[in-house]
Amino acid sequence: MKEQYKTYLIKQGYAVTTPAGSPSTVYAYIKRIDEVCDWENISWSELTNKIDSIVMKYDVGGAKEHLGNKSHKQVINALKRFADFSKQ
Repeated sequence: MKEQYKTYLIKQGYAVTTPAGSPSTVYAYIKRIDEVCDWENISWSELTNKIDSIVMKYDVGGAKEHLGNKSHKQVINALKRFADFSKQ
């Protein structure tokens, strides 16, 4: 599923590498989804089934908003893109 999400992000125009050649947004978002799965003790496929409630939990006003804001809001942004991906 990670590879499918990676392909989805690339097709959406997210950067794979920075101009200097370092890993960029695509890899950061995959890492953030891994973190959320660890925090929630669920797999990527389980996340797919629970994505709407997880997004609410990590978004503004949610119980885990502080984690959603981690790394300049990469966590919540990755979750929202994962939600879009999951609904395709």
